[in-house]
Parts: sequence; C-alpha cells; structure tokens
Amino acid sequence: MHNRMIYNSMKRIFLILSGAVLLLAGCCNKKNEAPRNVILIVGDGMGVAQVYASVVAEKGDNSAFLRFPYSGFSRTYSLNKYRTDSSAGGTALTTGEKVENYHVNWAPDSSRHRTIFDDAVDAGKSTGFVVVSDAMDATPASTYGHVPYRKMYDTLSLQLAQCRHSVMVGGGYRYFLPENRKDGMSPLDTLAARGYTVVRTLDSLLAFGGDRVVGLLYDGDPLTEPERGDVLRPASMKAIEMLSRNPQGFAMMIEGSQIDWACHNNDSAYLRAELADFELMLHAVLDWAEKDGNTLVVVTADHETGGLTLPDGDIEQGLNDFRFLWGDHTGCMVPVFAYGPGAERFSGIQQNTDIPRKIREIMKF
Repeated sequence: MHNRMIYNSMKRIFLILSGAVLLLAGCCNKKNEAPRNVILIVGDGMGVAQVYASVVAEKGDNSAFLRFPYSGFSRTYSLNKYRTDSSAGGTALTTGEKVENYHVNWAPDSSRHRTIFDDAVDAGKSTGFVVVSDAMDATPASTYGHVPYRKMYDTLSLQLAQCRHSVMVGGGYRYFLPENRKDGMSPLDTLAARGYTVVRTLDSLLAFGGDRVVGLLYDGDPLTEPERGDVLRPASMKAIEMLSRNPQGFAMMIEGSQIDWACHNNDSAYLRAELADFELMLHAVLDWAEKDGNTLVVVTADHETGGLTLPDGDIEQGLNDFRFLWGDHTGCMVPVFAYGPGAERFSGIQQNTDIPRKIREIMKF
C-alpha cells in the first residue's frame, strides 16, 4: 500500500510537470511564430524634422507616429555616394543590399538583387504596393524592377506587367500605351493576358471584387495633396483587404511619395498637406494591424530631403516654422518606427539594409 501511494504521488507530480513543460513549450512556440503579414511604409524624404513637424501639426497625442512602441534610426548612404537617391535607397529597403545611385535592384556586376517580395511570394504570400507617384518611380520600382538606370520607364512598365504582385496602385498610365513608347509594345496586353484588371479611378479600384488589379489612376504623376483628395488611405486599405484574403498572408509597400517632392520644392504648405495625408493612412493601417494582431508594420524613409529644420513653432496651435537648407537630399539618418510581432528588433541605429534582413528573419522567408 505504501509503495502504491508513493507511485501515485510520483505519477501525479510527473503529470503536473509534463503539463507545465508542454504549456511552456506552447507559449514559446506561439511567441516564436512568424507574423502572417508585413507592411513596409516609406515616407519618401521623411527625416526627423518632417516627423516632428507632423507630430506638432497633429497636436501631439493625435499623431499616428506616437502609436508605435519601438523606434530607431537608419543610415541611408548608397554604395557609391554619401547621399543616396531614391532608387538606391529603395533597393536597400527591399533587398538588403546597397547599390549605386540610380540603380534599381542592380548590382555592380549587373546581377539582380532578390527582394523581400520575391521571398514572400515564394512563401505563398500575396504582395503589392500603393504609392502616390507613378508606378515606375524609384521606390515602387524597387519592389519589382531590375534596371541599371531608374528612368528606364519602358523597361520598368514591362517588368511591372510581368511581376508577381497581386495589387499595384499608382500613376503613370501613359507609359503603358504603345504610342508613347519607343518599343511600341503594350504592357496593358501583357497584364490582360495574365488576368489583371486595369482600373483608372479610385472609385473603380474600391469597387473591384477580383484578385488581381493594377490601378493606374493618373496619366502621369498623381496630383498633389489636397488636389488629389483622400487617395492614399482608401487605396492602401483596399489593397490590404484584397491581399489579406490569402490565408498564407501578405507583404506590401505603401509610400507617401510626395513628402519628398514637397521638400525638393521647399514648399511648407505642400509638405504639411502630404504629412497630414500620411498620418491618415498610418492611423488606418495601425487600426487594422491592431485588430488583426498578426501583422508587422515598419515605417521609415529612403533618405531625408531638403535639410529641414524647425527653429520655432507653437505646440498648442500645431504650428511649425519651416526652414530648408536646400532643394536636394541630405545624408542624415532617418527614423524607423515599428509595430507588431518582432517590432523590438528595429530599435537603435541600423543600416537601411538591416531593415529587410530583419523582416526576412522575423517573417522566416
């Protein structure tokens, strides 16, 4: 009897300990699971001063930037220049490789760099981008293109038509028309043959019910804000809605393209409008990510533009005194913000090439 009591007691202890081990293992496995989705958001030309100007304009606690639990900095120099351009900056953010200015995913030996979006598709995920520039501009091109010169628009439009993204939204419709091309080809025919629908208006995009769409909403570059209206936010959310139908998840890029253009122009009113538009999109994306619970969101810039400083302002009224150094890029570090599973990895000072490398590790591509 005594031996049986000892045996039963030991058995109960063993079962309790086994259960605890299994519970801990389950917790660890859940913690180490890769997030289903990743959204890389680029504020083109957006440095620390641009971000703080947006925080002030949103009167502090209303700014979407304050919702990110982790932040850091990115070093933006290219392979051959202290000041990167957007093609080298975009390539660094999508491939994890530094290239020379004006190159898009193009190595010095003419080999082509692989992007995180290639990895995502191979992992069974859906991919896409939404921008307020033309779809062949340097940053969106870095998600699908491979060219030695960023302004090879005929080549890039063909590469877009042949790429594996499911959703692509921007401008630049004129580059898809044979009469405007040196080669006389029609990327529109290529898209149609591959099952894509091309839409020309935001309303058509929002009403689209299929799985593959290219939104070429403008003949050339999109209008400036506020002329174009609320486009970036609803277009981004439509893309997320479409891409999230894939049970394997998705990877996408969103770009606030014209923050850069405003700073090139040293136009503070233009910049305020573009930053406000960017904030609307950020809030919508974060609301979705918080509800989803399985999405990594990373926000950064390809470079800073304009050498913006803010020598004065008014916090209570949300006003900034904008002063620009010049009309080109600078070599300053740019901010990085992260939310969701793995977000803590983006704290501190890092290379721009570290961002996609960390995304690959977190997403387990």
